[in-house]
Amino acid sequence: MRDDTFAPTALARRLRELRDSRWPDMRITQAQLREALGVSAPLISSWESAHTPKIPPLSRIEGYAAFFATRRSVAEGAARVLPLSDLTEEELERRTALLDELTRLRNEALRSQIAFTPAGEKAAPAGAFLDGPWHFADGQPITIICSQVPEANLAKIPYANPSSADYIELYRYSDLDSLFELHGHLRAANPQSLVTLRVTEDLKSDDLTTHLVLLGGVDWNEVTASMLERIELPVRQVPDWAGEKGPYFEVDEGGDTRRHHPLTQRSEGGLHLLEDVAFFYRGVNPDNVRCTLTICNGMYARGVYGAVRALTDERFRDRNTAFLRTRFGDAKSYGILTRVRIQGQVVVTPDWNLDTVRLHEWAGPADGD
Repeated sequence: MRDDTFAPTALARRLRELRDSRWPDMRITQAQLREALGVSAPLISSWESAHTPKIPPLSRIEGYAAFFATRRSVAEGAARVLPLSDLTEEELERRTALLDELTRLRNEALRSQIAFTPAGEKAAPAGAFLDGPWHFADGQPITIICSQVPEANLAKIPYANPSSADYIELYRYSDLDSLFELHGHLRAANPQSLVTLRVTEDLKSDDLTTHLVLLGGVDWNEVTASMLERIELPVRQVPDWAGEKGPYFEVDEGGDTRRHHPLTQRSEGGLHLLEDVAFFYRGVNPDNVRCTLTICNGMYARGVYGAVRALTDERFRDRNTAFLRTRFGDAKSYGILTRVRIQGQVVVTPDWNLDTVRLHEWAGPADGD
C-alpha cells in the first residue's frame, strides 16, 4: 500500500508545507499560487494530493523554488514569480537550495512511479526525459544523421568490410560514442516514436522532414554543412586543418568576429586534445516547420560527444535543461558554443550554468513573434 513513505506523497507533502507554512505568519492560498504559476487550482490540488499525487513538470518545480525564495512574491497584493534577475544574492541562494531539494524529491517520485508500474503495462518516460529537449511530444519520427567514415579509414578496420563474416555495419558511422549515447536517450524519451539512424550516403527524402538530429561537423557531415548554410547563425565552423592554429569556430559578436580554437598539445606521441569547442543548436527544420533541427557539433569527435552529454548525462541534464529554459524561454531557435574539457582520455560533461564554460550564446525570435 502507498503511504507517506511513497516518494510521490513525500513530494506532495513538501509542496503543501511550502504553501501552508513557508512563512509562519502568512499562508499562501491555492488561488495565489495559481495566479503566480499560471496554472489551474485543480492542478495545484493534484500536485498536493495525499492519496493520488501527480508529479509536476520541472518548469513548475522551478516556479515553486523562485516563488518561495522571497516574500516579495506576494508583495503589493499580487502573487507572482519574480525574474531571477530581480532576486538578491540571498534570495538566489534560497531558490537554489529549494530547487535542489524539490528536484531531488521529484526524481525520487519519478523513480518510484516507474517501480510501481504494473507488470505488462508500459511505463511513461521518466520526467527527466519528458522535461528535456530530447523529448518530442508530437510522436513524430526522429532521424539521427551521421557522416560516413571515409573509405580509406574503413579499410583499416577488419570488421568494416561487408564481405567479412563478422561485418559490423555501425563501423560506417562516425561519432559512434555520441550516436550510442544519444540513440538510447532518444528511445527512452520517445518510446512511441520511430528513431532511425542514417549515414549521409544512405539518406532518403522522408528522412529530412522528421525531427532531425545531426551529429558531426561540416568537414564530414555534408547535411550539417548544408543546414548551416541555410539557417542564419552568427556561428560558423571553419575546418582550417592546415592553418597555423588549426580549425576553429568563428563568432560574430558585438560588431567583432572572434575565433575559438580547441586547445591541443604536441608531444612525441602526437597531438593531444586538452579542450575541444562544441556547438549545440536547436531550431526549426527548414524542410518541415512542424519538426525540429538539432545540431551537435565539435571540431573533434569528443566535442560532439560533449554537446550530446550536456543533455543526456544524469548529473547535468536537468540543470542544463533548466539553464536553456531560463536563458532562452520560448525562442524558436538558439545555440550555445561551449568548451568541452578532456581529462586524460575522458570527456568532461559541460555545465552550461558556468560562465567559464559557455563561449557564446545566441537566440532567435520567440514563439509568436
